[in-house]
Amino acid sequence: MLVMGYSSLDCWTAFILGLVGSLHCAGMCGPLALALRVAYNLGRIATYCLMGVVFGLAGRTFVLAGVQRWVSIGLGVALLLGLFASRRLALWRPVTFAVNQLKSRMAGLLRRRTFAGLALLGLLNGLLPCGLVYVACAGAAATGGILAGVLYMAAFGAGTTPMMLAISLSGKLVPTSLRLLLVRAIPACVFLLATLLILRGMSLGIPYVSPVLSGSGASCCHE
Repeated sequence: MLVMGYSSLDCWTAFILGLVGSLHCAGMCGPLALALRVAYNLGRIATYCLMGVVFGLAGRTFVLAGVQRWVSIGLGVALLLGLFASRRLALWRPVTFAVNQLKSRMAGLLRRRTFAGLALLGLLNGLLPCGLVYVACAGAAATGGILAGVLYMAAFGAGTTPMMLAISLSGKLVPTSLRLLLVRAIPACVFLLATLLILRGMSLGIPYVSPVLSGSGASCCHE
């Protein structure tokens, strides 16, 4: 049965975005990443899935309103603008302070090393400001359905998991040279997703890439 929203190709974009972006996350987290466990990643993905519900519901509303095409194009353009302006933007200082306070509280959970503690740590970490998560949320909103939005965010979370688990099991940080090489691929992934969103909104009748969208939405994701 078809689900409103995206095709399986689009789920791959979420997975690849998460996989490439996980190297950036690993390098930024440093020692924190060394203590990651399955519980942590499950908690983090659970938060992403909740975000998928919220943004998928918003996307479903756009479909019912008959503006899915324009929303898809708008999100794609917004991602492109954000991509080119990202280096000039910085978090507002009060936000930065709040994030640092949250991180300090999370350190207490990390020291407990319990399943519940790490799962809660993962849930909280999913709420930390992250440009890549925002990009994934944009993709989830463009799916046009709640379940499709959840699947999209779950695919993103799954993409971030292998690298994070590998670090926790090996006890070593990702080599700087490898991290820098793959971090350079992040803009390319964002550009690809933005382009797909714009093409999807143009409704050119190209299977999987730019299918014809109607007021009821179109999809190739299987339920």
